[in-house]
Amino acid sequence: EGKTGYPFVDAAMRQLLHEGWMHNRTRMVVASFLVKDLHLEWQHGANFFMEHLVDFDVASNSHGWQWTAGCGTDASPYYRIFNPIEQGKRFDPNGDYIRKYVPELAHLSADEIHEPWLAPTAYEKGYVKRIVDHATERLESLARLEEIKTT
Repeated sequence: EGKTGYPFVDAAMRQLLHEGWMHNRTRMVVASFLVKDLHLEWQHGANFFMEHLVDFDVASNSHGWQWTAGCGTDASPYYRIFNPIEQGKRFDPNGDYIRKYVPELAHLSADEIHEPWLAPTAYEKGYVKRIVDHATERLESLARLEEIKTT
């Protein structure tokens, strides 16, 4: 539904649900968030994409999710964890993409829109608070993956 409290992730999910499509960059950010911030199995995300993407391709989808999870044949290094805040700042610096799909944040400046929890008026229009803290979950993900690596 696009209610994680991370504007770039939420914009991507809302675009997917509204249009049946999202850019590859946002697919990677969403996948990383699901697997490495929420610690859910990549198959859940792959199935969701299968149900909603109009350009769904079974091979590309499975490979993309396995790449993000670090378990595919050509996987991303396990320590690569996309920062949903920094990705938003880098690929949507003015917040135009976020404003389009997350209108409850449209009143925020470009400096505030990627981290609404720092803006005093961020939640006035009904935007949700973060469901997890990225910094904390990043460390948890690294610890879990390190444990797997050493067993």
